[in-house]
Amino acid sequence: MTGVIRFKKKATGAVVEPRPTPQIAEELNRGAYELRVRQQQILTELGILALKGTPFLELLDHTARLTAEGLRAEFCKVLEYLPDQNRLLVRAGVGWGPGVVGSASIGADLESPGGYALRTGVPVISNHLENEERFRTPELLLEYGIYRAMNVILQGEGAPYGVLEVDSRSEGEFSEQDITFLQGAANLLGMAIERQRMERDLRGALDRQQMLMREVNHRVNNSLQIVGSMLHLQGRRSENTDVQHQLQQASSRVTAIARAHNRLYRTEEFTRLDLGAYLTDLCADFCEATPGCEIFVSAPEHIVLSTDRAITVALLINELITNIAKYAYPEGKCRAWVNVSREGNTITLSVRDEGIGLPQGIDETTSAGLGMRLIAAFARQLNGTVEVKRHDPGTEFVILFGVEAGAPSEIK
Repeated sequence: MTGVIRFKKKATGAVVEPRPTPQIAEELNRGAYELRVRQQQILTELGILALKGTPFLELLDHTARLTAEGLRAEFCKVLEYLPDQNRLLVRAGVGWGPGVVGSASIGADLESPGGYALRTGVPVISNHLENEERFRTPELLLEYGIYRAMNVILQGEGAPYGVLEVDSRSEGEFSEQDITFLQGAANLLGMAIERQRMERDLRGALDRQQMLMREVNHRVNNSLQIVGSMLHLQGRRSENTDVQHQLQQASSRVTAIARAHNRLYRTEEFTRLDLGAYLTDLCADFCEATPGCEIFVSAPEHIVLSTDRAITVALLINELITNIAKYAYPEGKCRAWVNVSREGNTITLSVRDEGIGLPQGIDETTSAGLGMRLIAAFARQLNGTVEVKRHDPGTEFVILFGVEAGAPSEIK
């Protein structure tokens, strides 16, 4: 086999080996055929284990066990290269006694079979370790009475991971077909090693991105909170009632957006919000900023919207509650009920009061007031509809909208 370093036993004289009988030859051929079939099955098994993301150390153990089985060898080990020590550490293996896996190591220089395979990338077959002249036999193999061994490189991303080695105490010879099988197993393991390294790098990049996103949302939240507080303070200082109201409305809108960023930087999810929890916090903020106002929120868990749509819903409800506080309860105290429900792919929002109700003759769909125009605009952003129900007492606004087109998983 081209590119394979082989070491054979020294000639000690002419020895004529008897030819096997036809029956024995047939049995040998059948055994060799069955072994090759099993080796192909093993490579398939290893490929499946590598592709399905088997935990790394578990995959190393499976590779050592199956490789030894495929070569009818008593020993196999996965050697990890340690550059700072210039040694190969036994990371996983089969057949070895206590204290070997995870602790024992061999030299990674060109004078050892494993080191030669690592440095050159050339597979090494040594069928007679007791007669080796070019390489030294590692002490670990001498200790276990290893008679023959094979080594192939384990490729990794950028630099080799190490070496896959199979060892046997029995006499006989590893063949070129055996080295092909061993290299196939090493290639599959190398592919899995590279994949896991890439996944680790991606997880690291994702963790950094999430950290940056949390920081961005935190800073945006802080900035918006400052703006909202300034608007609120400015409104309280103004002697003009209309100016006070307009600044307070602007402050509540800014606070609604700030609240979203506050929730985003506290979670691992940056693209979606739990609508019920978000609206509960928002209404609590509104009550705190508007003494004497009570808001009762009823919303099931796990109605999840994309962040942009959740903010739109919050701004819509903020406008409705602001209008209730301003117009439905002239005496200054207000009570409102916010209900969120879902049926199939439709979300229903209901904001109701028990105030004096809308003035007779007003058409809420064509009203020129800023609040009503904003409510209609926000509903259009949601591709939803607004229905106004007059009660005795009070008024109820019902907004219906569905799952965003192209995002069927938006609602859970």
